[in-house]
Amino acid sequence: MTFIKKSLTAMAAVAAMGSGQAIAEWEPSNTINVIIPWGAGGSTDQVTRAVIPILEEALNNNVVPVNQPGASGATGTRGVLDGDPNGYTWTANAIANNATYAVTGLIEDTSIDDWHIYISVAHAPVVSVPSNSEFEDFGQLLEAFQERGDSISVATAGITSSGGTAIASVADAGGFDYNMITYDGGNPAITAAARGEAMVTTQLAAEQAEMIRGDRLRPLAVLSEEPLEMEGAGTIPSITEWLPDMEITPDYFGIMIPKGVPDEVISTMDRIWEDYVMTSDSLREYAQSQGAVFDPSFGEEARSRAMPTVIHEACAYVQRGEAEIDPIDIGIDCDTRSEVR
Repeated sequence: MTFIKKSLTAMAAVAAMGSGQAIAEWEPSNTINVIIPWGAGGSTDQVTRAVIPILEEALNNNVVPVNQPGASGATGTRGVLDGDPNGYTWTANAIANNATYAVTGLIEDTSIDDWHIYISVAHAPVVSVPSNSEFEDFGQLLEAFQERGDSISVATAGITSSGGTAIASVADAGGFDYNMITYDGGNPAITAAARGEAMVTTQLAAEQAEMIRGDRLRPLAVLSEEPLEMEGAGTIPSITEWLPDMEITPDYFGIMIPKGVPDEVISTMDRIWEDYVMTSDSLREYAQSQGAVFDPSFGEEARSRAMPTVIHEACAYVQRGEAEIDPIDIGIDCDTRSEVR
């Protein structure tokens, strides 16, 4: 037994003594697969691969990332939901995606409460254009959107992807139309924009970082309340400089384990997340280099952090006419913009 496993077993014993209820320590005997329902190189793929070595060390077990893109992340996610909840198949995504797939009709009868949530970072979308673009700042692009509408193309990973929901939110706030071109992941979308196949991309900073540092994309604005400092790329101004009333909520990413797995899987993962992921220097360095916010959490705390974005996105689908069901069916009241539990 490794030192880490001995430490975890000791913590389990202490927890059991304190609670009066013993929960066995989980020692996985098979490979754990983490389904990444997007293509390689995107934000979900990047941060999941940054977290996996931490989990492998703590569990003394193989944890394998498996890319299964399709249907804006719904294909791989559905497979995990429909699979055997034995603890060996997890998924990774933006939390708001898994929480709102039912609203868009991509996955029926699912909600945030189908998952145990482990947040690693918060990502922010960036509005960028090719380095040779006519647009020098977001103000110029906003004016062009308002005048030229859907003649301006925007590359994203799909309508429910972070880039897709970002441009929809910007368009709502700015009062314009646009032409979305979708790709099987954030990396293909930003590559297409850098090549000039699209005039704009609104994918996440983490996906765009290398293209921005390599002067292939010009960042115009970040969808956050504060400017974004990106290593090697300087300061990206907040979109609120031009759209001060735009509603902005953090877009949290992480690993999700389906409900119904054995209790010892979750009790072990909770301890690992608290003691190893939440204190990880390597994950913090990843966040700093990729323009993300290091903000790990798990359990009810993670759920409460994610819910403002879940509510915002679910109700935005209704406002844009993209909802297949009323969010009240998954416990979200869009009249009050609050959760009904």
